[in-house]
Amino acid sequence: MTTPAPEFSRPVGVNHLPRGGRTVAVEADEAERAALARRFDLIALDELKARFTLTPGRGDTVLVAGTLQAAVVQRCVVTLDPVPAAVEDEIEEIFADTEGREEDEIEVDPLAAEIEPLVGGRIDLGELAAQHLSLALDPYPRSPDAPEPSAEPAAEDRSETRRPFAVLKGGGGSGTED
Repeated sequence: MTTPAPEFSRPVGVNHLPRGGRTVAVEADEAERAALARRFDLIALDELKARFTLTPGRGDTVLVAGTLQAAVVQRCVVTLDPVPAAVEDEIEEIFADTEGREEDEIEVDPLAAEIEPLVGGRIDLGELAAQHLSLALDPYPRSPDAPEPSAEPAAEDRSETRRPFAVLKGGGGSGTED
């Protein structure tokens, strides 16, 4: 079974990176943004761009650092009204060719994040940007016009909320009469 191609794919070879690193900018076109909007259940994705610096690390690792910028429109969790937002995120990942090697054989900074697999000497910077966009989205977008949740429970819930053990109050709790 083959996996579908990512909506926003920008594979970059990393086998021959210069010692000082390489900077790569990626930007999603209109069709890619529409496909990502469907993937992430957005009303719209008006902009998605990222800038990465790929630097050779210790051993066979590649350090990827960059910034992500996006303009999104999400649905309000209360009213379903459109909620536009600007998304900015910092990206830091470590990639390594892990095929045929145990994780403890790969030389990395022990305080670093998890190692991502390097497949075929390439990193898909478009998919990396898309994944970080999904993590940076507001999980509960609220329209400024959405009513605030009330701290007071509804009238029908008050008796249960205030006295959950009221049933036990009257007769020792066994449910049988003596």
